Amino acid sequence: MQRQHSSFYFFDQSSLSVVAGGASAVDRKNLNIHGLDEAESFLRSYGYQISNPQDLERLWYFHRRALVLMTEKLKISLDKMPEELKSKENLKDIRNLLIYASQSTDKDLQTWSCALLRCIHVFVHAETDLFSSFAEEIQKQILTPFENSVKLEGKLQLRSYQKEGHPSIDLHDFQTKPFKTSSSTVIKLLAKQDALAAKVFDKIGVRFITNSIFDSFQVIRFLIEENLISFPQIMPDQSSNNMYAVEEFLAVSEKLRNKYPADHKMASEKIDRLLMRKISGNKGVFLGLFKKDNPYSSKDFKYIKFISRQLIKIESSGGGKAFSFFYPFEVQIMNQESYSRIQSGDSEHSAYKDRQVKAAVKRLFPDEK
Repeated sequence: MQRQHSSFYFFDQSSLSVVAGGASAVDRKNLNIHGLDEAESFLRSYGYQISNPQDLERLWYFHRRALVLMTEKLKISLDKMPEELKSKENLKDIRNLLIYASQSTDKDLQTWSCALLRCIHVFVHAETDLFSSFAEEIQKQILTPFENSVKLEGKLQLRSYQKEGHPSIDLHDFQTKPFKTSSSTVIKLLAKQDALAAKVFDKIGVRFITNSIFDSFQVIRFLIEENLISFPQIMPDQSSNNMYAVEEFLAVSEKLRNKYPADHKMASEKIDRLLMRKISGNKGVFLGLFKKDNPYSSKDFKYIKFISRQLIKIESSGGGKAFSFFYPFEVQIMNQESYSRIQSGDSEHSAYKDRQVKAAVKRLFPDEK
């Protein structure tokens, strides 16, 4: 039976602050669910019917994933976790988790229930997307054209497989980025309060390591001219460039174009010296650079990064109607010097991960000091 509110003037602070106050559901300190029927209705509106065995098993699956994340990835000791929450057998009914998160008589039970629900909520969104259903096709359609353009014949080069006579570009290395595991995605989403699963755009990507700054910009030109990326599909608010400002680069390129004939090819390393001389008057200050804010990453990480989208086409089996959707992927471009810093920066990367984990734990237990 549905609970009746005691006052005409009662409004639930947790839900109202999310719907009309711009708050995140993850950051609410409690729920307002006080019976199994209410809990079932809440889950139904969320997207799961516990009368459906598959839905119910899916919810228990996320409960297990949350416990594993907390113990193995976030290194949270479960010694203080109430026994009622530690297993399916103890919890008995998944709806009880919502009720425990709403009650006020047992503070520990309420606190740990909310922490579990925060993990479960983020896992649901991290693992219920198009990638989880079409990972193989997404990776194949996005990565294959890049992989076909990188050739190792004596040395690693970016070479056209579509156009005759297109200039090749020497590479120090090329990497396809393994897609983020759901655990790393969940930690990332918990650590950054403004992050949403729908805005995790780097599950899949490629990285070009060049021999110079000039070659890095050559890679961008190559990707556009070879139609490996469609620049109208780039998401501007996700781009970063703290390597070299575009306007400064274009100014140097124009001077070289006016000074030398079209067939003149100066060594990339020499052009890099000209590029650095161009900004030397700024006393090391790079004008026109920008980097998407990430409080957990090193400021010394110099690169060009952008998120593009590709139309993925899925052929339906059994003669059904085919369908398509856009899916994002990340492209990173950096020179050898920056990449070497990454390779020798294991301690910095470890510190980055530690900061991220601490922020995630703090989000799960906001009242802990």
